[in-house]
Amino acid sequence: MKNENNTKKNSKFLSLVLRHKPEVIGLSLDEAGWTYVEELLEKLNAYGKTIDRELLEYIVANNDKKRFEFSDDGLKIRASQGHSISIDLGYEPQIPPETLFHGTTSQFLEPIFASGLKKMKRHHVHLSADKETAQKVGSRRGNPVILEVAAGAMHRAGHLFFVTQNGVWLTDHVPAEYLR
Repeated sequence: MKNENNTKKNSKFLSLVLRHKPEVIGLSLDEAGWTYVEELLEKLNAYGKTIDRELLEYIVANNDKKRFEFSDDGLKIRASQGHSISIDLGYEPQIPPETLFHGTTSQFLEPIFASGLKKMKRHHVHLSADKETAQKVGSRRGNPVILEVAAGAMHRAGHLFFVTQNGVWLTDHVPAEYLR
């Protein structure tokens, strides 16, 4: 069994590198966020993070939110969503379920109900298909509050939705009138 504490630290560092700051280790991502696995491993190890292919595969397979994905041929890796850097994940618009969910905390409710859910520094607002996932997301910052998003109504009004390989729903903005 892998050292779970070390695995979690490595996963968080991979998130930093593959979602926000690849330059920390001198890495480049292509326009879709992909980088070669071998190059990633070389740069990580040169930076002092001892990660081999086996450990990387373990992290990808066991990440609770499935944040990372390998290309079909296994030669490349990227983060599935949540980037703050400019990339195009190439997701096609999808028809969302009637209701999606967003986990937050009560401290953010006033601005959310005033101007909706904003993507802030990310490329999209992240939504969940189930309350349980939204609850987990909201609980990261304290006592969770689950918001219901009238995604079907938004879609019919012309808002675009995308779904990642790991089931996270993405949209540019959720106007306040679609929240409960």
